[in-house]
Amino acid sequence: MAVRVEVATEADVPVILGLAAEVEHWFGPMVGNPGFLRAVDEHIAQQRALLAFGPDGKPAGGVLFGGSSPRFAVHWLVVSDRVRGQGVGRSLMSAVMERLTHGSGLAAGEAVDVVTFGADHPGAITSGARVFYERLGFTPAEPAPDGPEGGSRQVYRLTGGS
Repeated sequence: MAVRVEVATEADVPVILGLAAEVEHWFGPMVGNPGFLRAVDEHIAQQRALLAFGPDGKPAGGVLFGGSSPRFAVHWLVVSDRVRGQGVGRSLMSAVMERLTHGSGLAAGEAVDVVTFGADHPGAITSGARVFYERLGFTPAEPAPDGPEGGSRQVYRLTGGS
């Protein structure tokens, strides 16, 4: 699928919240959560929020990311259920890596962390998140605190080459 990735602006907050609403059953309430709304605003202000649009112009996914060398982070990534498995997540992650590393890729000693579902979380299989990150070269690392809905979480890490 042809995907267009753009830096999100304040005008895109409703789009991000619409995407968040699609996955609240896995992550717990986000749309009305002041902490999530603050995080969205902060990421947009720092130009660290991206949106993906499909060929039909409809929102297909979004990502919030941050950090600085040597430790970067993907704070939140969502792909709309209607286009999951069609390259949207890969396009978003490619754009994130381009921006974080200024196109040079991860250097030795650098890493990108993402917190995703623990192996026992119902969303781990259904969402395909763990397999998605593994296919991008991330490997399971330490456990992370449980999510707001009580489900287990795990850090996945991509490390720079030597």
